[in-house]
Amino acid sequence: MAGNGEIEVSDEKEFSSSSSQGLGHGRKYRAVVASDNDRAIVEMSSLESAAAASSSSSSSPFPNRNAMKVKASNQTNMASEEREGSLPTRAHANGDQKDSKLELFGFDSLVNILGLKSMTEDQTPAPSSPRDGDDGTINLERPRVLDTGVKLGTMMGVFVPCLQNILGIIYYIRFSWIVGMGGIGESLLLVAFCGSCTFLTTISLSAIATNGAMKGGGPYYLIGRALGPEVGVSIGLCFFLGNAVAGSLYVLGAVETFLNAVPSAGIFKETVTRVNGTEVAQPIASPSLHDLQIYGIVVTIILCFIVFGGVKMINRVAPAFLVAVLFSLFCIFIGILLARKDHPAAGITGLSLESFKENWSSDYQTTNNAGIPDPDGKIYWNFNALVGLFFPAVTGIMAGSNRSASLKDTQRSIPVGTLAATLTTTGLYLISVLFFGALATREKLLTDRLLTATIAWPFPAIIYIGIILSTLGAALQSLTGAPRLLAAIANDDILPVLNYFKVADGNEPHIATFFTAFLCIGCVVIGNLDLITPTITMFYLLCYAGVNLSCFLLDLLDAPSWRPRWKFHHWSLSLVGALLCIVIMFLISWAFTVVSLALASLIYYYVSIKGKAGDWGDGFKSAYFQLALRSLRSLGADQVHPKNWYPIPLVYCRPWGKLPENVPCHPKLADFANCMKKKGRGMSIFLSIMDGDYHECAEDAKIACKQLSTYIDYKQCEGVAEIVVAPSMTEGFRGIVQTMGLGNLKPNMVIMRYPEIWRRENLTEIPASFVGIINDCIVANKAVVIVKGLDEWPNEYQRQYGSIDLYWIVRDGGLMLLLSQLLLTKESFESCKIQVFCIAEEDSDAEELKADVRKFLYDLRMQAEVIVISMKSWDAQAEQQDESFEAFTGAQQRISNYLAGIKENAHREGTALMADGKPVVVNEQQVEKFLYTTLKLNSTILKYSRMAAVVLVSLPPPPVNHPAYFYMEYMDLLVENVPRLLIVRGYRRDVVTLFT
Repeated sequence: MAGNGEIEVSDEKEFSSSSSQGLGHGRKYRAVVASDNDRAIVEMSSLESAAAASSSSSSSPFPNRNAMKVKASNQTNMASEEREGSLPTRAHANGDQKDSKLELFGFDSLVNILGLKSMTEDQTPAPSSPRDGDDGTINLERPRVLDTGVKLGTMMGVFVPCLQNILGIIYYIRFSWIVGMGGIGESLLLVAFCGSCTFLTTISLSAIATNGAMKGGGPYYLIGRALGPEVGVSIGLCFFLGNAVAGSLYVLGAVETFLNAVPSAGIFKETVTRVNGTEVAQPIASPSLHDLQIYGIVVTIILCFIVFGGVKMINRVAPAFLVAVLFSLFCIFIGILLARKDHPAAGITGLSLESFKENWSSDYQTTNNAGIPDPDGKIYWNFNALVGLFFPAVTGIMAGSNRSASLKDTQRSIPVGTLAATLTTTGLYLISVLFFGALATREKLLTDRLLTATIAWPFPAIIYIGIILSTLGAALQSLTGAPRLLAAIANDDILPVLNYFKVADGNEPHIATFFTAFLCIGCVVIGNLDLITPTITMFYLLCYAGVNLSCFLLDLLDAPSWRPRWKFHHWSLSLVGALLCIVIMFLISWAFTVVSLALASLIYYYVSIKGKAGDWGDGFKSAYFQLALRSLRSLGADQVHPKNWYPIPLVYCRPWGKLPENVPCHPKLADFANCMKKKGRGMSIFLSIMDGDYHECAEDAKIACKQLSTYIDYKQCEGVAEIVVAPSMTEGFRGIVQTMGLGNLKPNMVIMRYPEIWRRENLTEIPASFVGIINDCIVANKAVVIVKGLDEWPNEYQRQYGSIDLYWIVRDGGLMLLLSQLLLTKESFESCKIQVFCIAEEDSDAEELKADVRKFLYDLRMQAEVIVISMKSWDAQAEQQDESFEAFTGAQQRISNYLAGIKENAHREGTALMADGKPVVVNEQQVEKFLYTTLKLNSTILKYSRMAAVVLVSLPPPPVNHPAYFYMEYMDLLVENVPRLLIVRGYRRDVVTLFT
């Protein structure tokens, strides 16, 4: 990308001559000649000369396309050229580009530039307003497609990995025992119950995976893009741990089976245990723990070398494992069909209806640690326990989606391959339940741990090979999928701590593989994983629940972008699938469920604090958006009841002076805005107006908006930043005060700083702007709060003492009272008390007014001291003992000088009195009265409220037809010598109510 805002658009292949001819020939248009004043010029010239030149010069309709540049971000030149009547131009290397059919838009056709491949990549939307982003450029560059090596299809990429992960050691050594313990009936129910969970999860997975292009990361990518980065990373890391530790389980299962089949291969002495659950005490030999550790480490290292070989090596090894497993299954079923009574072992009945009837019902009982029935055993089995034992036999449906980055077509392969593997294994389990139930007596089913090897044709060794290869195949898939999952999480750059595991597109995640192998070897060294095995199952179920909830949320919200190709889905199915996952988690073990949920919650909390913010368009954002729309519609356009009134301040950031560089707003303005909210509830809108032309200042406005947003976040203020570009400050504010907000969610209060430096900065512009803002707020029915002494406003750590004094002069709907109560909720003002000063016109009205105000405050549940001041106590004239008398005389003199100046100008030009660009009418007696009133009010404030923490006084409206300069003199006299003052004007409605 060029530094001047240009975006290079390169095309690797030139268009063929046939496509060129298709564009060059056809209907001919004459040039449309436009006048100099036309803003949009359509030039559709396909004249014979141009067509001939195009066809003779090159087979491509666009000469030297590789050097084409599109000016996207810097639109200043384009705007100026359009104002001068010139054509929108594009920069080309040779400068001889002929006319384009889309000259009106200022760009070439997207199809011609990009083709359609770019639509499958993640697009960064062009910001449409200053707050949408910090980059004003539109990236139209064709994505470079890296050579990622071999891409996998449905069979090798999804079906085979899922089948290898699902078909594990449980089927060989535990499935016949499950049938004996639970009976045929409950075993069928068990398989259907667990299989329905994975089937519904597969349906949800298929719907999400077919709703757009999918990158690496499998379920993490799907969950993160649907439920947000925090949920995605927390569940994704748990799923990674589950896969990594599951790999060690598979390795230990393969090694233990090998040592049981070939005891002589053991290096250390075996452990022999005698159990008395049968008529004759049976010795059960188990391999030494040290043998399991040594062989397990060796096997893990060998599998890691295979994984380091990449997708090609895995594709060569995985089918060999699967073929052996399928052949062992074939031998088992042949052995079942050939079995006869007491052949090949005692207790075998062959396929017998009598055995089927006998084994139909359950026979739950206690067993020892080896699973042999023992009345004195410590383990009692029931249906819930069988769910925990059997459910790992149906996990593994995510093995294909874990390798999504290596698939040719994720939207076709993931649904077809995963669903085929799920239905195949579920069907196998259901058929096996029926066959095993009719094959042997219950005692044989419960005591022969390797019944599959006993009945296998032609000899039991085939089953040992099948067990070893099936577990090694599952371990290989775990060691393949887990590093890719971790690399995908790292590539999203959410957690900086995972940056070490990042990989470029198309590269193998070697560092992640090392880390996964380290975890796997560590678990192998432990040897006995009985305590953490249920947690692995919980991680799988947590991931499945996340996929189901993601599909449920997306399906229920039904956003316009939700258009999955997989049509066989419904939000109710996803909800049932998620509930099944949660139910199975608690059926297996409520303790391990709590542990896994706690771990996921800790990761979520860590990601939310330390992680980088990311917006992936997740379902929660869509839900918030729809909820906001529904809430906005329910609020309607009617006025909000006073009980539900919340201040929504529009904080005007005009500094009325110079601020340090890169400081977008007065540092204390956000502190004050927070004081206008109860317990932080509510929203503030921070507004700044930039003078200038929108087309010229759009980029500067974006930068300023980002700085202002950063300031708001730094001050921990709930609010949004808005930058408006307008020809003048007055026009910009007038437009904002009319249009800002939707329905009842419009700003109802304008907060700004009092321009204390107006006399030093600009005697004309600041008064006119200040008075214009106040008048606009009065017309728009917005409350106004002007802060004087903002530099001394306390932050949350500076505790204030004294009182909060209210000079309640005019009816303001109770806004001043409400603001004083909001100030008391802040730690800095909670030690203060409220004093309400009321102005009575006559002495006789004082006591009655005081009683009325006290009763009113009592009904409002507000505690305050009421003080009534009579206007009779004010002298008829200004006296020198008034503390601000010097300021009063100075204001009189300046107003007289200003009035003399405008009278002289009017006399010289022969016009009426003019000020601020409009005619004014000056009643000198009224001006004197205003000055006297503000002086006496200022003197009263200084007399009674010198020690007040903050003073609130009613804002007098600007007098009609008075110059803005006069009003600023009135206001200056009012605030003279008062260090911290809030000047408040309510609006035509109540914000407090007496009723419950």
